[in-house]
Amino acid sequence: MEPKSRLVGDGEIDVSFEFFPPKTEKMEETLWHCIHRLAPLRPEFVSVTYGAGGSTRERTHTTVSRIIKETNLKPAAHLTCVDATKAEVDDVARDYWTSGVRHIVALRGDPASGVGDHYVPTPGGYANAAALVSGLKSIAPFEISVAGYPECHPESANLDADIENLKAKVDAGADRIITQFVFDGDYYLRFLERARAAGIWVPITPGVIPIHNFAQVSGFARKTGATIPAWIERRFEGLENDPKTSHLVASAVATEQVLGLVDEGVKSFHFYTLNRADLVYAICHLLGLRPAPVDSAKAKANAA
Repeated sequence: MEPKSRLVGDGEIDVSFEFFPPKTEKMEETLWHCIHRLAPLRPEFVSVTYGAGGSTRERTHTTVSRIIKETNLKPAAHLTCVDATKAEVDDVARDYWTSGVRHIVALRGDPASGVGDHYVPTPGGYANAAALVSGLKSIAPFEISVAGYPECHPESANLDADIENLKAKVDAGADRIITQFVFDGDYYLRFLERARAAGIWVPITPGVIPIHNFAQVSGFARKTGATIPAWIERRFEGLENDPKTSHLVASAVATEQVLGLVDEGVKSFHFYTLNRADLVYAICHLLGLRPAPVDSAKAKANAA
């Protein structure tokens, strides 16, 4: 579906942003530039990714805690089943609740050895995302988001099995579905229709990934089973060594994607920012979002 272009008014759509925790001091500077750049756009929430291993979990927790202390944003912490027992995951969840986190993105997670490898549940751990959702709801009344796959999860036998797995997560207590990024809005709309036909009535927010680097994002798409339409490929032809123009094209492409779904009645969008603030900010501006006035009192308190 190659969408039409039009401008939406400020407040007509809701957005949320995904960040990943920094590994180095330089990456931390980039992350916080991104957070402060996008915060005035009043996202519904911001999520922070999480991987296997203690150091990654600590970076996620540190980032989420700082967002709570230094901003007015509502953070959603990612939590997975990978390489952790139920007791270890539950401890992390309790720590999040104590630190003020009320929203968790509950994911099965990819195998620690790499995306695409066969997933094997951790002995003594949660078997899948549905079990994780159920466990989290027993700990505290978290708001819980889970993942959906408009073009089918790479490990699912077929679309019917994928929808059945999705319904299990919702039946376990999930409050929202955030989809894997999708480039062709028709895939999202068909997925939405299948989910509703299966009795899934929670909000289903489409994921959007701005194409900051076509080769890199194409690699992400291959791993997750997302289709890049030919019309998008043509937009980026010949720009392999021209990042400035590529970013201008990316802004236009993502804006068209979103507006095409807005025309179909979709009002919420989740941006996978890859911690690239300026590109995402430009897209949101094109969509009609405008920054809120700065909370000067909190800004002064944070600067003190």
